[in-house]
Amino acid sequence: MTTAAEPLPAELPLPGGVIGSVVRLSAFLSATCLAPPAYLHRIQGRLASVRALGLGVSREDYVRIPIQSFLLEHPGVGHVLIDTGFHPSVAVDPKKNLGRLGTLAFSGIEMDAADAVPARLRAMGIDPHDVGVVVMTHLHSDHASAISEFGGATFVFSRAEWEAAGEPGGTRRGYVKSQFDHAFDYRTIDFDSPEVDSFATFGRAVDLFGDGSVRLVYTPGHTRGHVSVIARLADREALVAGDAIYTMRTLREGAVPWLTQDEHRFKRSLREIQLYAKQTPGALIVPGHDLEAFRAAERELSEVPGGA
Repeated sequence: MTTAAEPLPAELPLPGGVIGSVVRLSAFLSATCLAPPAYLHRIQGRLASVRALGLGVSREDYVRIPIQSFLLEHPGVGHVLIDTGFHPSVAVDPKKNLGRLGTLAFSGIEMDAADAVPARLRAMGIDPHDVGVVVMTHLHSDHASAISEFGGATFVFSRAEWEAAGEPGGTRRGYVKSQFDHAFDYRTIDFDSPEVDSFATFGRAVDLFGDGSVRLVYTPGHTRGHVSVIARLADREALVAGDAIYTMRTLREGAVPWLTQDEHRFKRSLREIQLYAKQTPGALIVPGHDLEAFRAAERELSEVPGGA
């Protein structure tokens, strides 16, 4: 894929790690949109695909889902963002950023420009250009929409994800090239490298800053190069699962979404997350598109004195 910048391999650990560090976690909701229930949780039968696309489904039965991002505040690294949420322009004209197909896919968007991540950061006294690192769980348009707003950051994603995003037909698979076609500092992680370690129940993981505070775990299936993030908070661990699990029902019941890039890998990643949840019962686990779970996590994080 020809882009304004060609990613370089990440040299790990990234600078700024402080042994024994814990991070503070904040949750951002930039927008919500609507999805057919059968898109989130696959149904059986000859009408499964039709229902997943919303055909013949009452609008009242659609589920409102979050478009979310997370901020990690690290004592040595500073501000670390997980995904970017929707670009502020989506609040005015979604087609300009999401494209025609993306606008159709994310129907019923409810968004105020003040809810976009850059505005939320400014409200906290943080200049978006001071964000040092942005970890991308994957490059689908609802996660990568606002990449352009963080030009001062080092972006980290898997090598497999970058390759998948650049293949022909990317638009039909959820990628919008214009969102990540910028001359920014992109760094890729090769999870097939012998330097990659394991962590907890995850077969492939990297310690991003070398201090155990932030780990990226490889959870492919939703996309070819999807990653999730485990953060060490003051009182527990948090797993920002991204779209490796759409909802808590996916986690608890194994309810597979209608569409996955590789269902075998999706189920393998899901099993690793389920085992992690079982072995780490105190961990905060946040799925990618579960509004109730997001609100619960948002409340829990805001109630921790001084932040999580």
